[in-house]
Amino acid sequence: MTQSQGFATRAIHCGYDPMQNQGALTPPLHLTSTFAFDTAEAGGELFAGARGGHVYSRISNPTLDLLEQRIATLEGAEAGLALASGMGAITSVLWTLLAPGDEVIVDKTLYGCTFAYMQHGLRKFGITITHVDLTEPANLTDAMSERTRIVYFETPANPNMRLVDIAAVARIAHAGGAQVVVDNTYATPYLTRPIALGADLVVHSATKYLGGHGDLVAGLVAGRAEVISEIRLVGMKDMTGAVMAPFNAMLVMRGLKTLALRMDRHCASAQVVAEWLDRHPAVAKVHYPGLPGFAQADLASRQMAQPGAMIAFEMKGGMQAGQAMMNRLQLIVRAVSLGDAETLIQHPASMTHSTYTPEERAVHGIGDGLIRLSVGLEDVDDIVDDLDNALGQFPAAQSA
Repeated sequence: MTQSQGFATRAIHCGYDPMQNQGALTPPLHLTSTFAFDTAEAGGELFAGARGGHVYSRISNPTLDLLEQRIATLEGAEAGLALASGMGAITSVLWTLLAPGDEVIVDKTLYGCTFAYMQHGLRKFGITITHVDLTEPANLTDAMSERTRIVYFETPANPNMRLVDIAAVARIAHAGGAQVVVDNTYATPYLTRPIALGADLVVHSATKYLGGHGDLVAGLVAGRAEVISEIRLVGMKDMTGAVMAPFNAMLVMRGLKTLALRMDRHCASAQVVAEWLDRHPAVAKVHYPGLPGFAQADLASRQMAQPGAMIAFEMKGGMQAGQAMMNRLQLIVRAVSLGDAETLIQHPASMTHSTYTPEERAVHGIGDGLIRLSVGLEDVDDIVDDLDNALGQFPAAQSA
């Protein structure tokens, strides 16, 4: 299996030969906590790192190893690491790479739990968190200091769809001696390859598009082999213990097999829905990289293979109007998370980003009236009809 082979081919075949596993087409599931040694000496060599193999599933496991190979090849990285959740991935990375006195520069907008971990977690241990508007890379130049160790951001950002120019930010960060960590959950490696654009590490909530079926919680990291090994043995093994279960690794690999097909469908439907919402008189603003009026449409076309399947929009009438609209939906599911087969809708200010205070949300660009929509795999006409029925009852729509 080589990098020259196609994305879907690698997602399905990388790292596995059925003929080396008694002909089993589906990779075996290794449900074991520990591994036996041929001899006491062999066990000592494994612990010393002088011999390859598995010792204990909190460190490595054959099922997880296969998933790690696949996320590495899809992200164009040397190595991958499977963890228990997206937050497990983020915390394991940062606990490994940071020490008291260090600084992390982060974009203005972050997923609520990531924001809380940095603001209320890392800061307690003497780490400085500096928020910068990274949509303008020049801002990073002004913010960098001799203590800056990591530049961290999401693109597109959860929930307001802000984009960050990965290549431009990476050049500035590396010139100042900092590493770049990108949360690629929204885009997936099918749409954006941060490492090819200069990022050092990529993190995922594999719960979302990579799993794709709403039946697991998992996280992944990809990057240089030396750094991934350090995160495995320090951040994951000794600090967070955020180890992915083998059964969840099997489910993520099942999801990866159809990732390319699903993302094509997700993105095509999202484009239709975004254009429809953009024309609706009850909607004040739509944030979607595939719309001509999107402020960063040029960057989206350069950095993303497709605009993605996440849409943020604001109702005329603010939060009350948005909540009322959500309550009228019949097909679209009111639920957090994203990337599932089902279309999901949620209100960030009161749900996923409620860890921000109202004042923080105002500063960080998360309006009280913002609605987040994860466009699923249903027939797109049915998604639009459900939105139409819910939005058509508002005065702005009736008077149009």
